[in-house]
Amino acid sequence: MTTIRLEAEDDFDGWRTAARALVLAEVPPESVSWQVGDTAQDLFASADTTPPPPADAPAFSVSRGFVALAEEVALHSDPQRFALLHALLARLRHQPRLIEDRADALVRRCEEMAKAVRRDIHKMRAFVRFRSVTEEDGTERFVAWFEPEHHIVRHNAGFFVRRFATMRWSILTPELSIHWDGNALTEGPGCMKADAPQDDPAEAVWKTYYASIFNPARLKTGSMLREMPRKYWKNMPETALVPGLIAGAQAREREMILDAQVKAVPGGNSQLAIDALREEAASCRRCPLWKPATQTVFGEGPATAPLMFVGEQPGDQEDLAGRPFVGPAGQLFDRALGEAGVDRATTYVTNAVKHFKFEPRGKRRIHSKPGTGEIEACRWWIEQERDIVAPKLTVALGATAAQSLFGRTMTISRSRGAPMALADGSECWVTVHPSFLLRIPEVDRKAEEYARFVDDLRRIGARVAELAG
Repeated sequence: MTTIRLEAEDDFDGWRTAARALVLAEVPPESVSWQVGDTAQDLFASADTTPPPPADAPAFSVSRGFVALAEEVALHSDPQRFALLHALLARLRHQPRLIEDRADALVRRCEEMAKAVRRDIHKMRAFVRFRSVTEEDGTERFVAWFEPEHHIVRHNAGFFVRRFATMRWSILTPELSIHWDGNALTEGPGCMKADAPQDDPAEAVWKTYYASIFNPARLKTGSMLREMPRKYWKNMPETALVPGLIAGAQAREREMILDAQVKAVPGGNSQLAIDALREEAASCRRCPLWKPATQTVFGEGPATAPLMFVGEQPGDQEDLAGRPFVGPAGQLFDRALGEAGVDRATTYVTNAVKHFKFEPRGKRRIHSKPGTGEIEACRWWIEQERDIVAPKLTVALGATAAQSLFGRTMTISRSRGAPMALADGSECWVTVHPSFLLRIPEVDRKAEEYARFVDDLRRIGARVAELAG
C-alpha cells in the first residue's frame, strides 16, 4: 500500500501533483492511501513518496471541467474524496469524455459532492454575522462564528476580503480561523463558539429592522427554510425573534394583504444573496473568457421571480452594457414577451456563460459559440442563481442553455414545447434562442418561427401562473 500525505484538508495542489504522477506510473488507485497531515498513521503503508512515472510514460491532459470539479470535490468532508478523484482521473486517462457521462456512478457521486460544497460556500457567505468587539489597543474588530460542513474556509476567504476590504475582521470556525487587518490575511487555529462574542449594540438595530420585514408567508411555504436552514439560526441574531414573530403570523399576514407596499417588497435574504453572488462573479476567473471580455454580465430581475430565463452568453452590446439581453436579440425577446403577455420585469434573466466569447474581425467582435469546458465552468453560477431565486419554472433559450441546465447535449427539436424535470425536481422548458430568429434569412420562415416562439412563451407564462396556484 502506498501512502500519500497531503499538507491540509483542502490541499488540492498537493493531490493534483501526486495523483498525476501516480496515474502516469500506472499505480492502481485501490493500492493508494490518501492521508492528511501527520495525525493518521498506517503501520503497513510504504514510505510517503510518490513513485516517479516511467521515462516513456505518454503525457495526457484533462478537461477544464474536470479540474473545476476536482477543485470543489477536494473541499468536501468525505475522507474518501481524494481516492475518488484519483480513481476518476485514472479512468479519464483512457476515457477522456467520461466526465460528460452523467450516468456514470463515480462521475455522479463527484458531482453531488461538488454541489454540496457549493451550497456550503454559499451558506457561509449568506449567513455569517459579524459582531463588533474592541481590542486591547482600542481598535474595533468584527468577529463572526461559523460551522461549515466542508473544508471551505480558505476558499471563501477571498470573498470576505473583497466584500469587507476596509473592515478589520475575523471568522472563527472549529477547523481554523481567518483574520483580516485591512492589508493582509492570516490564519489561526480552530476555535470554540465561546471564543466569539455573543452580542453587540448593532444587533438591536438589526433585529428591529428584521422584525419589520419578516414575512411569515415565506416561512410557511418553506422558502425561508430553504434559504436559511435551521442549522444556521444559531449564528444569526435575528433568528431569535422568529418564534415570537410566528406567533403573530396571522395578524401580520392580514396587515400584509392590506398594505400593498409591504406585499410588493421582494425577499430580503434572497436579494442580499443575489447581490453578494453578483459581486463575486465580477471577479470570476473560472475559465479564460474573462481576459478578452469587458466585464462579467450577470443575471438580473427579482430575486424571488417565479420564472427564470437562461440564454447562451452575452453579446457585444451586453458585454459593453454589463446587462443581459439588451442587444438585438434582447430587443426581439422583449417584443415576443410582450406579445405573449409575460412581463419581463417579473422574471429573472441570465445566461449560461457570463462572459462574451468572440472572434475579432477588424473593428467588429463576432460571436463565437461557448465550448463544453466554458459551459461547465460557468454552471456553478447558474446553479447558485437557481438555488437562491428558486424559480417555479426555468426556460432554456437554446442548446447551450439546455446543456448547462441538464448537464448534457440537448436537441431543441426533440425537447421543445414540453415540461421536463431538472435534477432538483423543478420544471424546465426548452425553446429557441431569440438570436436564432435573427439569423433566418427567409421572411416567411422568420415570421413563422417568430410566431412559434411567441406561442412557446405564451404557454410558459400560463404554466407559471398554474404552478403559482
